[in-house]
Amino acid sequence: MTKNKDPNKEGLAEIAIDPDVLAKELALELEIDPLEQIDEDAFSKGLNITQECNEALKKLKGNREERIQGLRIFCEYRDQRSFPLLLPLLDQPCPVERMSAVYALGRNPCPSAVEKLVSLLETDDNAYVRRATAWSLANYDDQIVLKPLISALKNDVAAVRLWSSSSLAEIGNVSFENAQLAAEQLLISLKIDNESGVRSNCI
Repeated sequence: MTKNKDPNKEGLAEIAIDPDVLAKELALELEIDPLEQIDEDAFSKGLNITQECNEALKKLKGNREERIQGLRIFCEYRDQRSFPLLLPLLDQPCPVERMSAVYALGRNPCPSAVEKLVSLLETDDNAYVRRATAWSLANYDDQIVLKPLISALKNDVAAVRLWSSSSLAEIGNVSFENAQLAAEQLLISLKIDNESGVRSNCI
């Protein structure tokens, strides 16, 4: 598969990216929603969100460090102008950059991104990228996301399974057919998954 990680207290730009180390750590980690760190009081603090997004759009065209800074902004704020700049970043060789782009596209759902996100969930070799993708796909109601999420819940590492179960519950609300398929796998995982966090998310 392809590439991911994000500890609670750690900024996206500071994440270690050794795939072997990340995979071992990730198997033991069941972390909170990566976007729970978003500043809910940004508007009340008088921040000029439009100006901040304008600056972030410029950074997405810059070097790697600038792009990561820009991505962090779009993990917080929604702006459709980011779509054409976020999509190419899903192919970056740096797993932190791919992961950040995935989270940004979860915050800024782009219909043309869904097939690429599904591909990352199925094939990216970095578990942190796959976990980010499992989280982000909850914001896409396209029918093609259902089976990849079911497969990830059955076969991937613990933290990817955790977010796959959450996203399946969300996607299951889209249609009766989705609800049946999602509920079936969630019930199975509730009974057999060896991680308590994953099981609790299946309820």
